[in-house]
Amino acid sequence: MKKSTTFDQRCQDLLLEIPKGKVTTYKELAHALGSKAYRAVGQAMGRNQKLVEVPCHRVVRSNGETGKYAWGPEVKIRLLLEEGVRVEKGKIIHLDRIIHRFSD
Repeated sequence: MKKSTTFDQRCQDLLLEIPKGKVTTYKELAHALGSKAYRAVGQAMGRNQKLVEVPCHRVVRSNGETGKYAWGPEVKIRLLLEEGVRVEKGKIIHLDRIIHRFSD
């Protein structure tokens, strides 16, 4: 098993701050890390070995689309729905109301 990089661990630490029923974006995560590397955040999510426990399913695209997930987009949507996040046609409903922003 490949060890997590420092960047990956920092991403995962932030993921643990997102409460159930909330989501954040790749962009928000990158900014919280002092970076503009949105794609690197997505890659870090893809390397997450503790799916659900480290809730990368709560990270979505800035336009509200749910995006990819290691177990498939259907599972990501199901997990979000189980947490009370409304999803229709692959997009988060009222993203602006449920987005988790990280404090500086």
